[in-house]
Amino acid sequence: MAAVAVVSAGALLVGAIWVSRREALPPGDPGDVVRVGVVQGQSVPGYLDATGDELTALTDPSAPASGETWALVSLRGYLSAGVLPDLLSGTTVAQVYTRVPLVEAHTPVVRIPVYRLPADVLSGMLDTALQRDREHAEYEQLARRLSGDDDHQQRARRAYASAARTAAQEASAYRSGCSCVFAAVVRGAPSALRVVADRPDVRAVDPAPEVRALDRTEFRPPLPEQNGTVPPEQSSSPAVPTSPPGIASRTPAPIVSSPGAGVTSTSSTDAIFTAPPSTSAPEERSAVPSASDAIPAHDATRRSAAP
Repeated sequence: MAAVAVVSAGALLVGAIWVSRREALPPGDPGDVVRVGVVQGQSVPGYLDATGDELTALTDPSAPASGETWALVSLRGYLSAGVLPDLLSGTTVAQVYTRVPLVEAHTPVVRIPVYRLPADVLSGMLDTALQRDREHAEYEQLARRLSGDDDHQQRARRAYASAARTAAQEASAYRSGCSCVFAAVVRGAPSALRVVADRPDVRAVDPAPEVRALDRTEFRPPLPEQNGTVPPEQSSSPAVPTSPPGIASRTPAPIVSSPGAGVTSTSSTDAIFTAPPSTSAPEERSAVPSASDAIPAHDATRRSAAP
């Protein structure tokens, strides 16, 4: 499943052009993509310093007046949905990023479109829990199909069993409304973004005035535990073997636009890099999503309000 997701997500990014953070998109060119956040090989402390400088420049009284802008908010830790209304007050929230932080296994990032806080985040978590329940059952089914005693089948059984355990843990966490939110995409005036950035639980606010449409933007927030240089994407085969026909890959969902922003989207997936390698043995880890595999939690069909 992870391999299919990696291939499909990667194919969507073929031909994408890196656009400078301060450079506006050429109008009418659907192949260009703005990337907001930290990328592979970049220093996280350097990224945090740069975002601070950008926000300072944007809110400088001597700077030209600026209207509302999109921004990527990175958090210092994994928080619950209930704290988000106060934490992000003064801005309009378009989507949040969640992940169940397990020590013994990699877990994928989930993108949850937001219209109402915290209700949509909790709803997205419940949808994700159902997905993980299905994956848990599917991995167990795949493990039972392997009845041989050769080394390859034994390793595959252990990999499927590990993936099933991880999926079950994720399902349980999301169903309980876990403290799993670590980033959000918001829209607000520069002064409002400054207020959010000064709140204790906020690690960085990365203003992105060059963003014109969410479906042409990849958001890459750093994970709370990442403090050094972001490692490159793993190029090795996933620990979980590619599943046979019958195990469906996840279906991408559109990004819901922020109320009042006048942005609609049919984007598939946003990009985000993988977590740092865990200390478990390779054959005992579940598969890691690629940097272009932030999985949407559920379909969102609401349209944004008129500006």
